[in-house]
Amino acid sequence: MRPVSTHEQYEGRVAVVTGASRGLGAGLAARFAERGVRLGLCARRQPDPPPAADPDAVVTAAVDVADPDAVERFAATVAERLGPIDLWVNNAGVLEPIVPLRDAEPAALEAHVRTNVLGVLYGSRVYARHVRAHPGRGGVLVNVSSGAATSAYAGWSAYCASKAAVDQLTRVVAVEEADAGLRAYAVAPGVVDTDMQAAIRATTPDVFPAVERFRRMAETGAFNEPDWVADHLLALAWDPGAAPPDVVWRVPDQPR
Repeated sequence: MRPVSTHEQYEGRVAVVTGASRGLGAGLAARFAERGVRLGLCARRQPDPPPAADPDAVVTAAVDVADPDAVERFAATVAERLGPIDLWVNNAGVLEPIVPLRDAEPAALEAHVRTNVLGVLYGSRVYARHVRAHPGRGGVLVNVSSGAATSAYAGWSAYCASKAAVDQLTRVVAVEEADAGLRAYAVAPGVVDTDMQAAIRATTPDVFPAVERFRRMAETGAFNEPDWVADHLLALAWDPGAAPPDVVWRVPDQPR
């Protein structure tokens, strides 16, 4: 069931979404804007503001999430222009390399970890500091995870490892920052049909043996829509009683 919400619940809230130039991040941004959320959006390529966004209520920038100084500057800019940040979504992530670990190039592994692990570490650090700089407000941190954090897929050594790191990192932040009123969640959005999914389906069984499963999902349309994921994140953040029981949580599958 899609969470029931009213526009007024989210009007004027401030959310940051990283990796917002395409895919799930762009979808989250578009839905958040429809709900009246003020937005700080960043990606390696500067994101376009969502069509529904008030131009005065959105900040966009090209930011490398693996650059801690750049992330801190972006957070400061968003807070200065839009006000204190209520929700921070570390969504930026990569899938490559998709090969057995024995064949992975060290440079590709390092680049993967920089985005998927260091990027989440730096974003979480900056947001924890931001929340403590605004005592009494609290805040919600969402680190986008994956079922790959707990399921071993041949060919996805870096991705599985990085998402497992995200889950445990988020558990630690939840413990460290509870006294500041920061609630932290590692959220697996389910399978969303993005460019990343297209890249998965384009692989061959010799490097990714589970590829047929993802191709069948495309044939049947068994995906979660970005709007569905966005509504659940908004509910998680601001609907009383909607918070999940655990730090690590998966968005339910969308009814067909």
